[in-house]
Amino acid sequence: MSATIKEINIKGINIPVIFEEQKNLPILNLQLVFKNSGYVQDKELIGLSNLSSRILNEGTKELGVTDFSEILDENAITINSSNGYETFVIEVSSLKEKSKIAVKLLEDLLKSPNITQNSLDKIKTLQIGNLKRKENDFDYIAQKELNALLFRGTPLENSSSGTLESISKIELKDIKNFINNHIVLNNLIIVAGGDFSISELETLIKPVLNSLNVGEASQSSKVEFNSKKEEQTLKRDTEQAYIYFGSSFNVDSKDEDNYKAKVASFILGGSGFGSRLMEEIRVKRGLAYSAYGTISINKSYSYFSGYLQTKNESADETKKLVKSLIEEFVENGVTQEELDAAKNFLMGSEPLRTETLAQRLNRAFMLFLRDLNQDHPKFELEKIQSLKLEDLNEYIKSHKEINNLTFSIVRR
Repeated sequence: MSATIKEINIKGINIPVIFEEQKNLPILNLQLVFKNSGYVQDKELIGLSNLSSRILNEGTKELGVTDFSEILDENAITINSSNGYETFVIEVSSLKEKSKIAVKLLEDLLKSPNITQNSLDKIKTLQIGNLKRKENDFDYIAQKELNALLFRGTPLENSSSGTLESISKIELKDIKNFINNHIVLNNLIIVAGGDFSISELETLIKPVLNSLNVGEASQSSKVEFNSKKEEQTLKRDTEQAYIYFGSSFNVDSKDEDNYKAKVASFILGGSGFGSRLMEEIRVKRGLAYSAYGTISINKSYSYFSGYLQTKNESADETKKLVKSLIEEFVENGVTQEELDAAKNFLMGSEPLRTETLAQRLNRAFMLFLRDLNQDHPKFELEKIQSLKLEDLNEYIKSHKEINNLTFSIVRR
């Protein structure tokens, strides 16, 4: 079982469809994914895409949120909107027997969303309350401040949730403009699966697609940034020091050597117990309950980041240790034992990554979004299996930019 890539032509636009038929699951799983339509498009109105997705969870203008939600519950249907950095997603799930009702409700929602002043006031109040509660969430604060430092001058420096000031400024016309400009056919990718053939799916969802405007394709560019060796410490009344760190990692999502980054990331800090950071910081020195560090490679940006908590009195020692561990990692690389362990885990855990329909569809979508072939994971595993120690260490040594660590610390 695997997903296939098809196209549906609507109003002269070829809409990509990532689809997997699975007869033993009598369900519909449908996602309308609008590319380049996440909080990358917020501009000065930070939090706009987030509020726009939330207002689509308020039902239709005719029914309102309560009656709309009751119909969903009565039919065991879920319709939910959310946003990421690059994407805006509307997801529908139902039993196959309820799929026509589910899709009709989605069509009604897209034609007449509950974009009213009452709905906007409600979600703004909830969002402001959420932001105020996060003022005492020190993990959130440390991460937010790290992003502000690391991605300074780019859309990634801002939180998708917005700020108290930015949320208060967003008006009804801003929500309407965002949805009208970005929830359009020219941005759409369909991700779907369940007990349907592709022709059955096309017949089912065509009315929904015809309710969307053609629009203009939203644009997004690669986020270019270079990290610096800098640090920001916020003083708070906390028993623990929250240490978040990150740096540039200069690769493209289509680089042929990205499988080496996957292995390096696993060994350095992505594998939990057994990783270099966890072993040195927790197991050998007892300075933290956990310590993580991972390399993230996305279509528009890539970077290295990590975090840990430690006692306030251990913060300086732990920060210096993180720096020295990463410097040593870049300089000397990994051991054959570490490489063998990483290979065994990555190869052995591969079947677990594609157990469910949702996992397979998500993988297929991410590969499509990054312009990679659908068989890319297979060839990546083959490369990992044959990876030599000297080649991996040469790759690690070539990425000295991760030594330019930026720290965001919240401590007493």
